[in-house]
This record gives sequence, structure tokens and C-alpha cells, in this order.
Amino acid sequence: MSVNSWPQTTGDDLGTLAAVVTGGSRGIGRAIAAALAARGAQVAITGRTEDDLRAASGGGIHPVRADVGRPEQAAAAIDAAVLKLGGLDLLVNNAGVGWFGNVADMTTDQWQEIIGTNLSAAFYCSRAAIPHLRHRGGGWIINISSLAGKNPFVGGAAYCASKAGLDAFTEALMQEVRYDKIRVSNIAPGSVATGFGGRGEAGLHEWKIQPQDIADLVVDLVTFPERSLPSRIELRPSRPKKA
Repeated sequence: MSVNSWPQTTGDDLGTLAAVVTGGSRGIGRAIAAALAARGAQVAITGRTEDDLRAASGGGIHPVRADVGRPEQAAAAIDAAVLKLGGLDLLVNNAGVGWFGNVADMTTDQWQEIIGTNLSAAFYCSRAAIPHLRHRGGGWIINISSLAGKNPFVGGAAYCASKAGLDAFTEALMQEVRYDKIRVSNIAPGSVATGFGGRGEAGLHEWKIQPQDIADLVVDLVTFPERSLPSRIELRPSRPKKA
């Protein structure tokens, strides 16, 4: 794709799109990468585990091993993806970890890993991606947050703080780069059936949001008319389990 030629996608055709999905080897990220690739996009996924990356790759999905919670690895991952894909049109900041327990029982390493992966990684990757998106004449940054960012709960101090910070970061970044034709959006789901953070098991609980639901939202966003920006989408189970 030539410079200043942000793809005008139509319908399900994403054949000109070059995307990076962090944390793309499992769960929500894997579903997002698969949905984009199924519509023709070329997608680079990051992850920390070689086996998971290998299992999620193929069919237009390319692995880049990196811990994006580390600034040097995040920057190197974006550069490697751009080299592999020939450019960048979409960054999905999805990488996340969860440790759930009381503050008095939390270690410094646990706190730093949660904030580093859930919040700082979005900064590191966005900072590295913005010059490439500007070079393409525009694009998307989509951050995968959580309803926990505005609904704190016992045992979730670090996780909730990381997502509240991500919400604020997303809003500020959206205003900062909108005139570069870079649209920034925040998807904030509730309970998702991934077994994330050891809470439940992947694939169970039919009442929960499925990873594919979030993937479909990402596809909808990148095909949305350029004149409009759904800047925050909250996604809840239609009929959550009654207490």
C-alpha cells in the first residue's frame, strides 16, 4: 500500500489491512486476529509463549514473540510487525494479565506486572505505532479495556486501577491524534468466557460474552464510516447469571 492511502474498507473486505494484535495468541486477542485474517487482513500477533503463538499462527496471522509490558520489546515488536506486513493500519492493544486478591496479600511484582501489561504496554505500543499510522495517512488504535475500570470490586484493586488508567489514556489519546486521521476507541467488556486470571474456565458459562463477540466489534469498528467515531463501547452479557 502506498503512503497516505488508509484503506477504505467495505463490507467484509479487509484485504488491504495490516494489523497488530497484542496478546493475540489466546482468548480475546486470538479471536480478534482470526476475525481480521478471515476477512483478508494480514495480522501480526504478540505473545510471550512460543507454543501459544505457533498454535494461533497461519492463514494470514504472523507471530512476534514479545513481552509488550517491556518498552524495548514493545517497540521492537511493532517494528518487526511493520517490516513483516509492509506497514501498519490498525493496532489492537489487548495484552492483559489478571491477579485477583487483597492489597495486603499482593506482591510488588504482581502489582507491577498488572500495571505494566494492562496499562503501560498500551502506551509503549501506541507510541511506537503512531509514526507508522501517520505514514499511512491514518488508521486505528483500539484498546481492550474492561467494565472493571469504572466498577471496582474487592480483590481487584490492581486490575481495576490498570483498566481505569487505560480508559483515561484512551480518551486523551483519541483527542490527541484525531486530526491525523487516527481513530482511537475503547472496548470495555464485562464477563468474558476465557478463564482469564483463573476466574472460571474458558468456553464455559454460556451466559458470558464470547471472545468472538468482541472480535466482531473490532471488525465493525474498522469498517465504520470515517466521519464517525464510536469512541467507547461497553459490552455486557444480555442475561447475566443472577446472584
